[in-house]
Order: sequence, then C-alpha cells, then structure tokens
Amino acid sequence: MTVLATNLCGVPLRNPLIAASGTAGYGPEIADVVSATRFGAITTKSITPESREGNPPWRVTDLPAGMLNAIGLANLGLERFVDEVLPGLAALDTVMIGSIAGHRIDDYVEVAAAFGDATAAALRLVELNVSCPNTATGRLLGSDPDDLATLVAAARQALGSKPMLVKLSPGESDVVGLAVAAVRAGADGLTVANTYPAMSIDPETRRSRIGRAAGGMSGPAVHPIAVKLVHDVRARLVTEGMLVPIIGLGGVQSWSDAAEFVLAGATGVGIGTGLFVDPGAPKRVLHGLEGWVQRQGIDSVGGLVGGFET
Repeated sequence: MTVLATNLCGVPLRNPLIAASGTAGYGPEIADVVSATRFGAITTKSITPESREGNPPWRVTDLPAGMLNAIGLANLGLERFVDEVLPGLAALDTVMIGSIAGHRIDDYVEVAAAFGDATAAALRLVELNVSCPNTATGRLLGSDPDDLATLVAAARQALGSKPMLVKLSPGESDVVGLAVAAVRAGADGLTVANTYPAMSIDPETRRSRIGRAAGGMSGPAVHPIAVKLVHDVRARLVTEGMLVPIIGLGGVQSWSDAAEFVLAGATGVGIGTGLFVDPGAPKRVLHGLEGWVQRQGIDSVGGLVGGFET
C-alpha cells in the first residue's frame, strides 16, 4: 500500500491509521486481536509519574451512537512502564507514540524527560494528553492558552528533539486558539481531538451509568464535529503561517470517515472506539482508503491532505 505511506512530524508511517491512546493498552496487547502492521502508528495509554488505578466501575457504557468512558488514566506509572513495557516496544512492527498525562507541569516534564532519553528510542513520537475529560485534573492545563503554552514549552525542553504532539480537548470554547498556542510554544503536531465531555443517567437508579458523574464520549456521533475542528484548526494554522501535521480523531469506523479527516486537513487518522466495535476495522479502512486514493488519481494520500473544496 505504497499510496498510503505518509510522514508524521518527520517520522515515516506505512499508512495514516493510528491507534488512539487508551485503545491498544501499552501497545503489545493489541497483537492479540489485530496485527500491529495494520497501523501506521500505535499510541500507548497515557503514562503518569505515579501509578493510577483509575475510576471505579463502571468505566465504559454504550450510548445510542457511541461510547462513554471514564477510565481515569489508569496506568502502571512511569517507573514500571520504563522497566517492564518499554524494552518490548521495539519488537512491534510499527511506529510507537508515547502518551503523557499528569496533574501538574512537573508531572509532564518528568515523563517527557524519560521519553526523550536515549533508552526510550522505541518511542518515535510523544503525545501530550492535556484533554482527558474523565479525571478531576485531566483538562486543567489544556483549557487556557497561556497555561497550555507554559506546559508545552516545559515539555519541549525536557523532551529534547523528539517530535511532540499535543492532544486537544473538543470541549473547550476556543480549540483553534489552543492549537495556535500549542504550536507557538513548540508542538510539532496536534491531535484533534480527545473524547467529548458527556453524561449518561439511568432514570431508574437516578445515577450515572459510569463510575463518576461525567466521562468522555466517542464514536460515530462525534465524527462530524471532529472533522470540522480539524478543518478549522488547519485553516487557522495556515493563516498564521505555522501549519503542522494534525491527527484527526473521532468516530472513524469506515474508510470514508478516514477520508473525510484527510480532506479536512489530517495527515494521520486516529481510530479508537472503532477498534472495540470491530478489531477488523483497520483492514477494511486501509483497503477502502487505498482504493479511494487511486480513484482520485493521486500518487499518495499526502496529496489529498487538506483537499476539501467548498
């Protein structure tokens, strides 16, 4: 599928499909259901300095047009990730993206320093998760442009030259402004966007259907919104003369969903809930994308990025 080969922040990918953080475990787990070679890249679950058990159950529930989750950044912590998981990531035949989360700037800096170290060469890129909607502090540093810029600049310094993405929340009032702030502060790329802050209440029990009042919604219902966000972010970055690669994320279940993201301006296409629904989705998406690119008479999918015409 050479027509699907692309490049994300200077890192070659075999195709634009990227397993979203939190949907493939730490990376190796996904091999139990789908080959890592189906993806251009796989993103680890978000790593914090300390281990986290996450939110109480239920952590996931179905919605009429998607899924609501409140995992709560559950992970084994930086030390165990480095000792137990990182050494095995190089064996995966795909690009690995390390995801970072935290409560404070120092948390991000600590993990970024470890991910930028030579011993973490298996992580070709890093993604700053500043937009988790299912913890008390998951969006604390991703809501204000000045706070976000301070965080990104600090992480940039700790990370060194390794390419860095910033994953934005769709629940903020000015996502475009946050995108500009992140790029100005040193982001090499953006992920647009995380799950959408949402609630689901059981009328009989009068309680939330998940283990906390609110969580993050994903799936088909959010796709058109995410497509517009990608388009709007790209348009503003072009106007500002600071265009960087974008990963479009939200509700991808078919090749046409992925193609929409590409035309809106995404270099990479994230897939998350679609993997839970059908682990075979990557194969179908890639086959459809390849045919679409060929029908467009284009040599590479990169030639269609931002190709939307009003």
